[in-house]
Amino acid sequence: SPGAAFAETRKAPRLIATAMTPAQLGQSLAHHVWESLGDVLTDPASLDVLRRLKALEPGGGPTERAGEELLIYLLWAYTRGVQQARTDAGPGVARAALDALHKAVFDDMVDNGTLRDELPLFEERMRMRYAEYGQAASDSDEAVGAAVIEAVTGGRSGSREDARTMARAAVGVSSPVGDFYAAVNLVED
Repeated sequence: SPGAAFAETRKAPRLIATAMTPAQLGQSLAHHVWESLGDVLTDPASLDVLRRLKALEPGGGPTERAGEELLIYLLWAYTRGVQQARTDAGPGVARAALDALHKAVFDDMVDNGTLRDELPLFEERMRMRYAEYGQAASDSDEAVGAAVIEAVTGGRSGSREDARTMARAAVGVSSPVGDFYAAVNLVED
């Protein structure tokens, strides 16, 4: 099932600032998104939350919905990190890197069993979640975590502590990603 594919993550090389094209940066960030998903799915606190929310299969992997929603959440966190970074690169460069990030993740999804015809529905859900998470982020990290829980469960809510646990995944990547993006020497494709 596609949900099982999300549990299979690729190990990314450690992100070290260097000269990169926007396409190379996007590809590098995509590898790191998958690594972060693996981190969430092996983190004992996150697994406890997912278990309480009944978002894990009997074998311990995420349900299809949970896997997809966690992927969307981490994509949003990486996107937000790039968008909030202070850099001399213009918005077109950030856009090109983010487009490459999303393309690489979508290609990985197809390579792991998602039908290409299903991507437009996934992208539409992703746009809705980005808007929801952006709105929640204007309130608090905990509000973002609560929004993630609702997405992962299909509308059920969790405790405040569960929301804080889920929020830590985004908080833990946004700032380092922004710092990395700001430090990269972006060069023409």
